[in-house]
Amino acid sequence: MTTLQIGSDTVVTLDIELWDIHGNLLERSEDPMSYLHGDFDSIFAAVEAVLDGRKSGDRVTVDLEPEEAFGEYDETLVTLVDRDMCPETLEVGMHLEGIPGEGSDDDAVIYTVTDIEEGAVVLDGNHPYAGIALRFIGTVVAVRAATEEETEKDAPDDPSGGLLRVQH
Repeated sequence: MTTLQIGSDTVVTLDIELWDIHGNLLERSEDPMSYLHGDFDSIFAAVEAVLDGRKSGDRVTVDLEPEEAFGEYDETLVTLVDRDMCPETLEVGMHLEGIPGEGSDDDAVIYTVTDIEEGAVVLDGNHPYAGIALRFIGTVVAVRAATEEETEKDAPDDPSGGLLRVQH
C-alpha cells in the first residue's frame, strides 16, 4: 500500500507552530488543523509549496516574510471611533467585526480594541501578526483525497480548515 502524498485536491491535516524571528512561540495548534491543498488560498502559498509531495509524518520549517504571511502592518487600518458606537462591555484585546455604526465594506474586517479612552476607542484592523516575519513549523498528521464537495466549496469538511489564510 502506497502512502498518499500531498498534492492538488488533497486534505492535509497538520500540527503547527508559529514563531517570530526572535524565537518566541506565538501560536501552537492544540488540535491538528486541516486545509485543502492545491491553490485554494487555504494556507500561505510558500508553506503550500514546501508541503507539496510530502506525506504523513513529514515535518517542514518555512521562514515567511510579512508579505508572505499576514502582510505588512497597515496604519490606515487603525481608526478612532466614539465610545458610544461600541458595545457597552468593552475591553482592550476584544475583537469587533467591522467598524461599529458603519455599514460599509469594512464589515468583513475584524478589529482589535487596542485602547479605550473616556469618549473614544482605538480599533486596529491589522492581523495581530501583520508586519512580523514568521517561522512556520508543521508536522503532517494525515493526508487524504478531497471529496468533490470539498473541492467545489474550496474547503475541507473539517471545521478547522482554512487556517492561515493571508490577510489583506
